Parts: sequence; C-alpha cells; structure tokens
Amino acid sequence: MNPHLQRLYELAQAPTRRIVGLMSGTSLDGLDIALCRVSGSGPATQVTLDAFTTIPYDEPIKAHIRTIFAKDQIEFETLCLLNPYIGRLHGQLILDSLRNWNIAPADVDLIASHGQTVYHAPKRQHGRPEFPNATLQIGDGDHVAVTTGIITLSDFRQKHIAAGGEGAPLAVYGDYFMFSQAGENRIMLNMGGIANFTYLPADEDASAVFTTDTGPGNTLLDACARQFLGQPFDADGQLAMNGQVNGPLLNALKNNPFFDAPFPKTTGPEVFGDEYVQSAIQRSQAETIAPADRMATLVQFSADTIAEAIRRVLRPGEPYVVYMSGGGMHNPALTRAIQTQLPQCRFGRTDALGISGDAKEAVLFAVLANECVMGSTTSFGSREGVPTVSMGKISLPV
Repeated sequence: MNPHLQRLYELAQAPTRRIVGLMSGTSLDGLDIALCRVSGSGPATQVTLDAFTTIPYDEPIKAHIRTIFAKDQIEFETLCLLNPYIGRLHGQLILDSLRNWNIAPADVDLIASHGQTVYHAPKRQHGRPEFPNATLQIGDGDHVAVTTGIITLSDFRQKHIAAGGEGAPLAVYGDYFMFSQAGENRIMLNMGGIANFTYLPADEDASAVFTTDTGPGNTLLDACARQFLGQPFDADGQLAMNGQVNGPLLNALKNNPFFDAPFPKTTGPEVFGDEYVQSAIQRSQAETIAPADRMATLVQFSADTIAEAIRRVLRPGEPYVVYMSGGGMHNPALTRAIQTQLPQCRFGRTDALGISGDAKEAVLFAVLANECVMGSTTSFGSREGVPTVSMGKISLPV
C-alpha cells in the first residue's frame, strides 16, 4: 500500500489530528494559517486552536492576482502561472510558520488549503442556462503537498458545486459542527470581503441550518480606503465616522435583485466591485461626494444588507446571539451600524466560543478536511444549495 494512503487510514482512526487550515479571501490581504488539533467528527467535533498567524501578501503578489481577479477577460498565461506559484508560496509560508512555532512538518498530519479565489460564477449570476454553477480557486494542492511534504486537502468548493450547491459559503458545515448549541439561537456572522452568516437554531436541527452570503462586507470599504487613504483598510472606521450617509447613493447601491433572492445565495466582487459603485454614483448624481461621505455610505450599505438578511431568519419574541468573525468585526463604524438595526440580538465574537474571529475561516477548512478523512454522513436535508456532502481533494507528497 502507498505509505501516504496507509497514513490516511491511520489518521482516520487516531483520536486526534493536527491540521493546518489555510484561508486567503477576496480581500487579498494575505494568508491565514491556523494550526488546529481536531478530534471526533460531525456534531462530536472538538477543535483547539494551537497557533494562528496572518502573513500579508506583498504588493507584487497582490498586483499579479488582481490582473486575473474577478475579471471577465484576463491573460490566460498569468492564470496558468499563478496556479502553481500560489501553491508553492502557500507551502513555503506554512513551513516558515511551523518553524516559528517550533513545530516540525512531520508532526503535522494534514493541510487544508482553501486556495485563492479568482472568480466566482453561480448560475444566477452568469445567467447562461447551459452551464452550471462555477467557481475557481488557484494555489494547486499538489504544489502545497510537495513543497511541505504534508498530505494536503484542497479544492473544497468543487464537490459542493458537483452536488448541487454554489460552491459557497461552506461555513454551514463547520459552523454546525463547531458552534451549534442547544438552547441558544446563534447567527455566525463572518464579515470578510463578502459577508455571510450561518443560522444555527437552538433545537440543533441540521435540516434547518444554512449559510448564505448577504452581499458586500469589506470589499467596497477596502477599495475606498485604497483610493482615498492609500491604506489597505479604514483603520477603526475613522474615515466613515467622519462622513455622512448619502441617501440617494445608498438607495442606488441597494437596487440589485441579489438582495431579494431566496437563501442560500452567493456573490462576489464580480458583481460588487468598483464598476458597481461607479454606476450607483452616476445614477444617484453623487459624482462630487466627499471621500468620507462615500465611505460612510458604503459602510451603511454593508450594514443594511447584512441586517436585512439576518432579520429574515429571526422569529418574533425569541432571543438570538450574533457571533462575529472576519476583518469587519474590527470596524466599529460597521458593527455599530449593524447592531442598532438588530435590537433582538446580543452581539459577541467567536473568540468567546474558543475560536479567534480572525482565525475562524482557516479553522473551518481544517474541520472540513477532518470531515473528509474520518467523518460519517450528517444530513442537512434536501434543500437546494445545502447538499449533504464531504469535500476536499487529496494531494499526496512525493
């Protein structure tokens, strides 16, 4: 038997697995690396976060990715070159982090690599009936495995699509296993480039659990900060808090059929990018809007669409707790604008549940890898967009 396959067989029976989870989101800010200890599977999953770091991408790497990111037309050679390059880069960043943590690669059982999303095209977005949902992440798993010498699971989103989903958000699976709690209605709100939430009912009914995108989280805010501040983000929401919301622009931004579509649904910067903002500015005749007012309006846009989506799942008279994660939880202008609209909810961070809000998405993929290797079937019902499926392609080192 191939020794790596023998290793997988042994891992599936071991009480605990040490898994490195990776996440690089649509914000393109860098690679999140979470070293996790995972035991059990399904609803019995237990996760301990042993170490976490975010390694920023340098500007040349960001520039290369942006040449193919969320664009209808690209230079195909660049895409072809970046796929192995990002895989090797991620592998080297893992090795660097393990060295800093005094962990030998041989002491890590698995890597769970999300890859770098460069295009997301659900059917409702591309509108071409002869083609299915589609998404593309680069950073090939074979290159991660060979660079590190560690068995790697990657390309998680493709099985979700093959089974009838849109390839995102995948948090429904990990959130249910890690965070579902009898007696407490929970909303797991992640505010990355695109915002999404998972609904976890207090009765722990898996068939009622789902994750959905709500629309922009930080993607438009960060683009505004790069344009007017020369910074990757609006630190502490300062620019936004010095501005006033422009009503006509806000209404124009919210005029999109995505927001009325049923749950679950997905989207990305392919829809909500700079062209979307510029079009809204022109339609609302807000060409002379001050930078602070633009930022304040974009914050309100994200906050309104997040709050409006969450309200759709709240039952009257029942208490809910919203646990926040992702970069948006650090923006007080955004979090305050959301909280004021959801008085029925108490707010906290996933840190209160033992998982850093900054690390949560990387930890999620460690859980998905664990489920692929040793999990059994947990049924999420037969709803469209929430297939009962395990995910991840296995790449073996040489």
